[in-house]
This record gives sequence, structure tokens and C-alpha cells, in this order.
Amino acid sequence: MLDVATTSPRMLSGAPRLDVGVVRLAFAVVCVVALVARYIWGLGSATFAPSNYYAYLTIQSNIAFATVMAIAGVLACRTARDPDWLTTVRAGVLTCTITAGIVFAVIVQQSGSNTVPIDVPWSDIILHFWLPPLAALEWFLSPGRGRAPWRIVVFVLGYTLSWGGLTMLRGTAVGWYPYYFLDPGQLDGVAEFFTLSGLSLAVFTVVGLGVVGVTRLRRKA
Repeated sequence: MLDVATTSPRMLSGAPRLDVGVVRLAFAVVCVVALVARYIWGLGSATFAPSNYYAYLTIQSNIAFATVMAIAGVLACRTARDPDWLTTVRAGVLTCTITAGIVFAVIVQQSGSNTVPIDVPWSDIILHFWLPPLAALEWFLSPGRGRAPWRIVVFVLGYTLSWGGLTMLRGTAVGWYPYYFLDPGQLDGVAEFFTLSGLSLAVFTVVGLGVVGVTRLRRKA
């Protein structure tokens, strides 16, 4: 059995992981294309505002995902092992990307149940339904990845809470919220706000623990 987190001398001195690098760079390119397409699609709406586009946590997490995967892809093409800082950053970004996909899927499902369906362009399908599970698979299978620290889960929760607080302040000023569960006008009171927000944080926590936990598993060489 080989500890996923350990690195043998052969791996340290081995050839760069070109196949891994190509996959990561492909993820980055596809993510950028989908982000641009999503922005262009939004321009077709009379209520679209460029500043609001970047206010979505899902958009922010995917911008970070594209950036980190591009860096990780280049490093994989040059080295046999990811540096510890990259593993830590990737764990945080992947947690946000996966959670954003889950939350988006729930929002789409609930909107359909409430007879107010949301248009889901192909760019959103790529960003929220395809890239997260594929990125999780790459995270699990790719060689040269070390252990992610548990503290990254705390950082992700801190970022999420900070984003939520700033989003509420901005929403009060501009009268717009990126998600319905943050909009006081679409909720039935403070209790529902804290319930839905608490559930979202719980999903972030569970996903984060899973992402870090995968790096602690043992598998056959």
C-alpha cells in the first residue's frame, strides 16, 4: 500500500507529469471559455449588470479554479510533485467549486418546483455540472499531490462568511442579491435566512472535509 500523501524518491526525481499537466490546462481553458460565454449570454438580458456578474460566488470560484488549474498544469508539465502550497490552494478552490455546483443544482431544482424555471445555458452546465466532478476525479487520481491541511476548511468558511456579509451590504445599497436565499424580499423572515445560510455553510464544511480527507486516503500504488 502507498500513502497518497507520501512521495517516493523515484517520484521526486521522476519525469514531469505531462499527461496530468495537459488535463489541468484543458480544464483551465474550458473554464475560461465557459466563463466568457456565460458573460456574453448575460449581456442579452436587459437586467444584466457587469458588476453583478462578478458578485456571484460561483463565478468567483470558477475564476479562481481556472487560474489555479492553469498554474497547476504548468507545474505538472515541469515537475514530478506539486508544491505543498499548491495542494493547499487547490483544496480550497476545489471545495468552493464543488459546493457552488451543488448549490446551483439545488437552486435550479427549486426554481422548477416553484414554477419559476431558470434558464441554464450550456456555459452554466459546463461550469456547475461538468467541471466540478471531473476536477474532483483529477484531484483523486493525479499523482504527485500531497496532503492538504485541515485548516483550509476553516479558511474556506471564513471566505464564504466574508463574501456573504459583503454581499448583504452591497445588496442593501444596490437592491440586488446574487441568490434568492440572501434576498430578504424573497424570504419568509430571518429564520429562513439563517436556516438556508446555515445549510449552505454545512455543505461547504462537508465538501471541504471530503476534499481534504481524500488526500489522507491510502491506495494501491
